[in-house]
Amino acid sequence: MYLYWDSTYLLVIIGAVISMIASARVKSTFNKYSGYRSMSGMTGAQAAQRILHAAGINDVQVRHVSGSLTDHYNPANRTLNLSDTVCNATSVAAIGVAAHECGHAIQHARHYAPLSLRSAIVPIANFGSALAWPILIVGALFNNRMSMTLIHIGILLFSFAVIFQLVTLPVEFNASMRAMAMLREQGILGEQELGMTGKVLRAAALAYVAGAPAAILQLLRVILLFGGGRRDD
Repeated sequence: MYLYWDSTYLLVIIGAVISMIASARVKSTFNKYSGYRSMSGMTGAQAAQRILHAAGINDVQVRHVSGSLTDHYNPANRTLNLSDTVCNATSVAAIGVAAHECGHAIQHARHYAPLSLRSAIVPIANFGSALAWPILIVGALFNNRMSMTLIHIGILLFSFAVIFQLVTLPVEFNASMRAMAMLREQGILGEQELGMTGKVLRAAALAYVAGAPAAILQLLRVILLFGGGRRDD
């Protein structure tokens, strides 16, 4: 009964458009400043190693992974993974992205509370995202108290994805702040280069900011579709 077009699809479309615009901005900004070679000539991997060493972190391995902007820090195996466009590249954009991932490694080493909270939420958010819709659909097929209980559980599970997006924001902003501070402190980039790198990191942060309203709009749609009416036995 919920598979036909209804006005709540507009919420999904709005969220998708916001996310696509933010993603396009990240790629265009990164590509623009990928054309500016850093004066230090350091690669992303070299910059990462220097930052980690300066931060007193010696148990994180810098690895190369395939893809474009697939960079990430994995706290489970303490690896800092840099993509094709970052690992061996010498641009101010590549160094900025590598430094940002180092920011996450530093957060982990310093037991940064929002990162710990996000790590704890990840399995719950994944579990909720996988089961929310099946539970909601099963609940919608029946007309009794149990169906409303299932719908409420489905909405609750779906809400964990929103919580994850909200918790992610301070984690990402803080990682970028740490990255800029370390790049300046270690003299890896000059002031003009830092300005370029800052634009890359701000564009990346915008993508995370866009993810939050997109998730909220999805949750609002779910509430409007499934949570609006009271069912009788």
